[in-house]
Amino acid sequence: MFKKIKELLNLNKTLQEKEAYLKKVEEKASDMEKIISETITEARASIQSESEKIIETAKKEAYEIKDTARNDLSDLISKKEKVEEETKEAEENLEKVNKELSKIKKTAAKFKNESVGINELIEKFPSAVDYTVIEQELEILEESLGDGVFNTIIELDLHHKNSKTLRKEMNANNKEIKKVLTSYESRYTTKANKTIYHLMVIGLQAELQNILYTLSYTNLEKALENAKSLTDKYLTVCGSGNANILPTITRFLSELGPLFKNAIEIEYSYYVQKEKEKEEQRRIKEQMRQEAEEQRILEQERKKIEKEEVKYLKEIGINKELLSKETDLDKIAALEARLKELVEQVEKIEEQKEEIVKRANGKAGYVYVISNLGSFGENMFKIGMTRRLNPLDRIDELGDASVPFKFDIHAMVFSDDAVGLEQKMHQTLNANRVNKINIRKEFFYSDIVNLENIIQDIDPTVEFTTTMKALEFRQSQSQSLKEKLQVIE
Repeated sequence: MFKKIKELLNLNKTLQEKEAYLKKVEEKASDMEKIISETITEARASIQSESEKIIETAKKEAYEIKDTARNDLSDLISKKEKVEEETKEAEENLEKVNKELSKIKKTAAKFKNESVGINELIEKFPSAVDYTVIEQELEILEESLGDGVFNTIIELDLHHKNSKTLRKEMNANNKEIKKVLTSYESRYTTKANKTIYHLMVIGLQAELQNILYTLSYTNLEKALENAKSLTDKYLTVCGSGNANILPTITRFLSELGPLFKNAIEIEYSYYVQKEKEKEEQRRIKEQMRQEAEEQRILEQERKKIEKEEVKYLKEIGINKELLSKETDLDKIAALEARLKELVEQVEKIEEQKEEIVKRANGKAGYVYVISNLGSFGENMFKIGMTRRLNPLDRIDELGDASVPFKFDIHAMVFSDDAVGLEQKMHQTLNANRVNKINIRKEFFYSDIVNLENIIQDIDPTVEFTTTMKALEFRQSQSQSLKEKLQVIE
């Protein structure tokens, strides 16, 4: 009986527990429904907010597009009105021009008839024209010309006038030309020959002005050739017209030719000076570019070294921590040895950092002497400067695809003032520059012994290699020889 009661009590307890569990499940379900409802509400609110933002943005963009279109349309209308006004004005001007042209045609026809009549009058009645009056007028006209036919009527705006020195040289040359022109004028006694001479002088002066005006930095040889062709042409024309004056004309033009050549060279000096100034500007820009590139590379090196330093310092910290906890004598010794190595590495990195700062802020660097036998021959060398920590990187850049073979290094001189050292070497070899206009091209003619002596005078401790290895070039030559031999066989 008690057993049955006990079972009923246990069953009742179990039922109560089940009811409590069900109640908890129902509460959780209710909470879940509440969470789901809140989530849905928040999602709807978020979607509503995003939709409103998107709609607002779209409206704003639409208004902007509308405003832009309205402004563009307004501009087009303004342009159209302006074009219409210009067209109307052009049509009015065209009408005026046509009227003026019609008047000119009528006037020309009238003058033509008058000139024909005057011509017939002179032919029928020669005495009707008083030539003495014409001669008097010509004398007055010649006096008004100042220097007469020897004075250039039109002086073009030539570049030598912008330089006091060149202007002085050209004036002196022009005086020599006038001296020659005056000295030969007296040799012509007849009016016909003197007239030919005066016309020839006017033509020569005009032709010279044209040659000087069309001169540029790149066409000196063409200008000199044109000047020679000019004198040859006048010699041919005068000689074929009157053989009696040919000896005098020949001497005259032979004296005038060098003076014309001198005038061209004086004018050309301006272009040479301007080109030098341009090259100097280009050299400065190139130097600035190289310095910026070297600064960039030094900065990269600095960041790389600093990263390495962080690694070593971190390793030092780890080893110190291990050392403080270690009790084994052998492991302590090993850790101390490792710490010593790491400290030495950090010290080396500090030295490298100081060197980078020194290169970046100062003039320290390397001056190099290199050659390229296969590209430039055995008597041409490049002398340049780099601030790179590894100067070989710069040599590798120079030996890229722009030249067929790599450069050989003969000397690498470190200096606290590499810029000054490079300039000193360039000045020493300035007479042997390959390109005397573009001084950015740092190539010089020299023999290897002379260069070695210059380097040894600067720093006797520098190692100088006199051998031109030119490995790629010699291997190419050898390969070419093999191919020729195979063809012969």
